[in-house]
Amino acid sequence: MEKLIRQMLVELGENPEREGLVKTPERVARAWGDITAGYDQDPGEMVRSALFEAEGKEMIVINDIDFFSVCEHHMLPFFGKAHVAYIPGEKIVGLSKIARVVEAYARRLQVQERMTAQIATCLMENLQPLGVAVVLKAQHLCMMMRGIQKQSSHAVTSEMLGCFKNDPKTRGEFLTLIRQKPWE
Repeated sequence: MEKLIRQMLVELGENPEREGLVKTPERVARAWGDITAGYDQDPGEMVRSALFEAEGKEMIVINDIDFFSVCEHHMLPFFGKAHVAYIPGEKIVGLSKIARVVEAYARRLQVQERMTAQIATCLMENLQPLGVAVVLKAQHLCMMMRGIQKQSSHAVTSEMLGCFKNDPKTRGEFLTLIRQKPWE
């Protein structure tokens, strides 16, 4: 990868030997290792490794999970917040594992629509709840820095499975809960 970055600098008209760029190929290669670390993770195993007996059947919501990803079309960042809910079947999962699932899918070349579906499907298949809801709200640098250059735009995607898809009241409760400010 370092060789490719060095060549990219040349193609951009830069001198990869100048003081500020000498170590750039190495730094960029390390950064991309971090940015794409999700390829080396199994989100389903994350869920399966932290299952516990459910004692209740009420909605569990984790709001405002920060994420950073990279658009596969332009390889520019997009970032935002994930809101995830589920209604337990027989098991619950450790709350941090839900954030880890979001992170594992975000740390890949992505499109927001697929990432939303992947998070929901992973939880549905590995946790086997009565339903899962995922909403992502993100800003995309490919829309902000280039092309249309709309600085304040956000993309919102959702995936509703099980009772969240089939029951408007359940879906409505989730959507209300994710709009509330913390500690209200």
